[in-house]
Order: sequence, then structure tokens, then C-alpha cells
Amino acid sequence: MSTRRDFLKRSLILTASGLFLGQRDSAASPTFVQSSDDKQSKLKPPPDLFDAQALDMDFWLKPRTIDWTRPASGERLKLLYWKDGEILGSAYEQCCEILRDIHADKTARIDPKLIETLWATQAFINQLGMTKPLELLSGYRTPESNQRLREEGIPAARKSLHMDGKAADFRIANLHEEVLGELVQSFRQGGVGFYFRASKQGGWIHADTGLKRSWQG
Repeated sequence: MSTRRDFLKRSLILTASGLFLGQRDSAASPTFVQSSDDKQSKLKPPPDLFDAQALDMDFWLKPRTIDWTRPASGERLKLLYWKDGEILGSAYEQCCEILRDIHADKTARIDPKLIETLWATQAFINQLGMTKPLELLSGYRTPESNQRLREEGIPAARKSLHMDGKAADFRIANLHEEVLGELVQSFRQGGVGFYFRASKQGGWIHADTGLKRSWQG
């Protein structure tokens, strides 16, 4: 007999393919939310489906491949970046490049712990059949770029960890921000910010390698 978890996993796979209609058949079914401002349904299963603490050691020891896009610059990076317990040097440089401050066109060394969090988030979701790339909205920021965002009224902390290469803002298409954020939190690697927006693209999640905390912006 299929379990509730199996049902949710199948639903996620269908959502990734754009086939799930968001219908509820019983009280035991998960809740599906569709914003009137968003033409694409987003699946919102109970966050406990996404719990990194349930992962086995094989997940962490296998070779790690990333698939990232940077919508603002049109870039896409898909490559093996970690194998046999080590980050591949040339791959690390490419990760730093795509996470650069695209407005100032300056790169910085990105915290490997942050790269691991981004990889693990996508790899976990890939296991459920959702294979869309992770969309990077912001990575490293120069102090000047961070100040400009503050002056424009865009959420940016005065001492943002983006300026230290320890934070990134991202989303995954068709995946509800709350669920994505809950997954990132379950890795227990640092801070997680939830930014909900009523638009076709939706909001985003902030992840950093600082103190463990969470907030909504």
C-alpha cells in the first residue's frame, strides 16, 4: 500500500513536469496553494517531507554535481565540483565566478560551506524527480553594491554576509519558497531568510553560513 510520503513524492514529480492539477481528494492529502498572481501552481507539501537529517552517509560521499543559472546574466553552470572528499580547484573557481557581484563585475572567494548547502539543497530535491536548475539571484556583493541596494530600499543588511562571500539568494522554479526554506534550515548550516513575493517568479530564499537564525523579509 502506498504511504502518504510516497504520494507526496509522486506529486512533486508531477509538479516538476507541470502536470499536477492541485486537487485534494481527502483530508489526508497535502495542501496545495496557488496564488491568483501566479499562473503556475506551486506544490506546498508539509515541510517534514524535506528533512536533511534523514539523509544517509552515501548522499554526502557521492560525487557532487551542480546545476545553477544566473538569470540576471543569462549564465548556466553545470559541472562536477566535488569528488573523493575534495573540491575540484577549477570547478571552485567557476562557482566563485557565477556567484560574483555581476553589477560591479568582481569576484571573491565563496565559503565552501555555502556551496555545499546550495549543492545539497538541489541534490535532495533532485532525488524526488525535480531537476530544474537552482536560480542564483545574488551571491557575493561589494560593499558599494550592498549600500546601493540599501539606498534603493531593497532588503540588504548593513553588515551583510554577502560581502564576505558567505551568503546567496536563490529559488527553484515551481517549488514553494516556504518548503525550499524549510529544507535549507534542516541542513543546520547557518541563517535562512524567507522572502515571499506575489509574482509569476515568486520569492526567494536567503542562505548564509553565519549564526543559525531565520527571518521573513
